[in-house]
Amino acid sequence: RTSNASQGGKLTIARVLRGSFKDSDTVTGSNGGESRIAGLNMFTAKGLSRIPEAVEGVAVGFSKLDAIATGEAFTTDRNPPAPVVSITIPQPVYAFTLKVKDRKDDVRLSSGLAKLIEEDPSLIFETNPELGEVRLLGQGEMHLRVTLERLLARYQVAVDTRKPKVGYRETIKQNASARGRHKKQSGGHGQFGDVVLEVKPLPRGEGVQFNETITGGVVPRNYIPSVETGVLDYVKKGPLGFPVVDVAVTLTDGSYHPVDSSDAAFQMAARIGMSEAMSAAKPVLLEPILSIELSVPSDATSKATALVSERRGQILGFDGKPDWEGWDVVNAYIPESEVGDLIIKLRSATAGSGSFTTKFHHMEELSGKAAETVVAEAAAAAQQN
Repeated sequence: RTSNASQGGKLTIARVLRGSFKDSDTVTGSNGGESRIAGLNMFTAKGLSRIPEAVEGVAVGFSKLDAIATGEAFTTDRNPPAPVVSITIPQPVYAFTLKVKDRKDDVRLSSGLAKLIEEDPSLIFETNPELGEVRLLGQGEMHLRVTLERLLARYQVAVDTRKPKVGYRETIKQNASARGRHKKQSGGHGQFGDVVLEVKPLPRGEGVQFNETITGGVVPRNYIPSVETGVLDYVKKGPLGFPVVDVAVTLTDGSYHPVDSSDAAFQMAARIGMSEAMSAAKPVLLEPILSIELSVPSDATSKATALVSERRGQILGFDGKPDWEGWDVVNAYIPESEVGDLIIKLRSATAGSGSFTTKFHHMEELSGKAAETVVAEAAAAAQQN
């Protein structure tokens, strides 16, 4: 396994299975990486003690084997050795969104977490540009809190944490058409763009499609790409405040000015037309639904299904877990917004033994007070920013 000290650098802790290793030997790992041993250390009651050679059967700390990762086997032979063990990294079940308390620590946050993840591959650090947040994912709340305590103690990076955002989307329920006209006159050339856009809903998963049915040159061909650019810019954030999906947009009519029309003017006209059309087409909120598989002791199956049901989940069924006597697997659909602290409740209901895995399955319409709350919170967050 790997350990990174704030001052001493990387220490690879391994047991010698065959042969011996000497200081300055070059070793090759299972993945083909090569490193030179920068020191051999024996573990004693007083700490690390430098030794000249590591012999068969002893556990040793190898200094600065940068190309050797946790779980690898390595040898002084130039040929990569076969792995001794196979490590299956569990899927993360809990997440924090991170924000450094001091903006100058952004780079140190990434480098510090990279070293901590090298020690513990069950951690994941990811950036979500769409939601504008960075996340740390792991095996539970305490797992992540201990990691952040190490981040502060070793690398002096302090962070604030909060619940991750959910990737909501929006679409429409009916057809609508609207005109978007951008006209501005100032000294010199003005700005003029005029389009008529028709929007209609598409089946789930179809994305955003743009078409045009222009005849007679009412919108010159060279401006049609600008209209599409304006449409695609608008759908990044629809009338409810979320990215728009599953909508077909058709440019049906418009007009132009031989002097004042420009690419920028038609982009603006397209955004105006989309705003009008989308608002008239009954926009609705979509939330991501996850497929979830819970592994629990059989005597806790009813508790697990109750946890899913109270979180707006849909139970699909359960069965015995293959090769696990006394265990069940529960399959269900559950909204992503309800998964946040599910692992805490599940472990509480199963004496710490229950677990689950998830993957995205589909988007589903969210309505009523729940949708109103989501839209209101998004609007409030946008005003704060």
